[in-house]
Amino acid sequence: MNRKINFKTALMILPLTILILAFFFIGRAEKINHQLEVTRPADNCTSILVGKLASVDGSTMTTHTCDCGLCDWTWRHVPSANHKPGEKRKIYHISQFKTWPPTEGLKWDLYKKESPVLEIPEVPHTYAYFHGMFGYLNENQVAIGESTIGCVRKLENPTPTPAFDITTLTLIAMERSRTAREAIKIMGELAEKYGYGFYDTGEMLAVADPNEVWLFEIMPVGPLWTPNSGKPGAVWCAERVPDDQVSVCPNESRIGEIDLNKPDYFMASPNVISCAVENGLYDPKSGRPFNWKKAYSPINESAVSSQGRYQRLWRFFDLVAPSLKISPSTPNMDLPFSVKPDKKLSVEDVINMTRDKSYGTQFDPTSGIRGGPFRNPNYYRQTRTISDSRAEYTTVTQSRGWLPNPVGGLVWISFGAQDTACYMPLYAGATEAPKSFSIGDHWVLNRDSARWAFDYVDFHVQVIYDQAIKDVRQAQLKYEKAVIDQIPEIDRKAAELYAKNPKEALKFLTGFCLNNAQTVVKAWWELGDNLLVKYDHLYYYDVEKRTYNRRFPPFPEIWQKAIRALDLLFEPEEKK
Repeated sequence: MNRKINFKTALMILPLTILILAFFFIGRAEKINHQLEVTRPADNCTSILVGKLASVDGSTMTTHTCDCGLCDWTWRHVPSANHKPGEKRKIYHISQFKTWPPTEGLKWDLYKKESPVLEIPEVPHTYAYFHGMFGYLNENQVAIGESTIGCVRKLENPTPTPAFDITTLTLIAMERSRTAREAIKIMGELAEKYGYGFYDTGEMLAVADPNEVWLFEIMPVGPLWTPNSGKPGAVWCAERVPDDQVSVCPNESRIGEIDLNKPDYFMASPNVISCAVENGLYDPKSGRPFNWKKAYSPINESAVSSQGRYQRLWRFFDLVAPSLKISPSTPNMDLPFSVKPDKKLSVEDVINMTRDKSYGTQFDPTSGIRGGPFRNPNYYRQTRTISDSRAEYTTVTQSRGWLPNPVGGLVWISFGAQDTACYMPLYAGATEAPKSFSIGDHWVLNRDSARWAFDYVDFHVQVIYDQAIKDVRQAQLKYEKAVIDQIPEIDRKAAELYAKNPKEALKFLTGFCLNNAQTVVKAWWELGDNLLVKYDHLYYYDVEKRTYNRRFPPFPEIWQKAIRALDLLFEPEEKK
């Protein structure tokens, strides 16, 4: 068949061709910049930080979207323990990304079969905590969220010389810290003494306790460092979020100018400035004040200039403080470290933010025909939204100082994509994690695994997104919103019980968490089955009435027009 394109058709195609070439060269330029200067994270680990006076109930909050697409998603509880004098704590290199087949066992057992890279003195007592890929919440209500931020390429240290990576640092912090400041100092000092890097480059941690929230950033110091160099094996800095403000880290360094004369708001390693000077990243003779992010991770894009790839930072401020009317063209380097929200945030507000897809903005992934016939926000991958379909799980932590530690600490967990999953709470005082949380991986479907229940629903939603997501939201109201509303009563009962009998309180909290998780996981398997039946063949099957609608669903007019336009554009010449 002859498919020659005439002059008129060529003119119609020209703008599309120019657009494709533009994206190619922009991408090429970004790749060159990446190779020469800064390691740019490819993932979407958004971490939100909320000060206690910026929340509705007075809790501090952190979040973490653990996205990867192939990482280990399993969770476990580590009990507290007493240790004898002279005991050693073995340190292993733990990759965020390495997994083993389920038939071989759990990652958190198997990595210990490798040789430790270091042994450090054990402390007399280690605290109980929950962890997934990182440590998230311990029995003292110390909470953590993570986001990879990258660093100047010359500072990377992929050699095995550094003993610590970000995963191990968070586990040690969970074991040993009573406050956020203590956690930061523990991680910083260990990294300085024994080195940081190997698997990891620049990383950020949101570190909170019931009173404070800190944003902690850490970088390696280059591949030539050794413990015998006499220099710190890491460079790090931490800035406290003001109690009445909120902040965010969307895979970008966030700390700007620092003032170490204000120890209530800044902490840093002793080489925080000297390391930058030695590596040509800052000139003290320039007259410019030292700026952490401009020295160590200078990614200067805006939401607009990056075509939406770097719009999460702007979008967060657009959500929490729309009154500021921050332009999406503002370079990210110029956006504030933190802001006072227009209204105080509840845990439900924060959960909803983790599901945000930038709907209604110029970066809406469903605008025009981007979302296809069913307005699916996951088709158009150019825009990087806060909600991420590749999420292994997402956490929202709460540290609440007016309650006893076992009752006050909460970590809410959502497995898989946030928009199609359900957040489930684990109390700091719970003494075990649901068994279904510790099972499964990406390559083997397992109906005993909590994560697979949510992926099962998500898969069916993708087929007919704008319709099936309505069913999911109804389930979220029943199994998530209802539990959020129930938490104050659980708190009250647990606190009263704790005052009389702490062991019984822990048993009560554990039972609540396990029973709720079992109920939700079972409900999501059933929801997946129901979605398959209801939208089978892209019809609408009404189970109660035993009828079906062959004209369902209604396709959007803009999508139908686009299809007709493309048909005309590539119509065979003979037909024209």
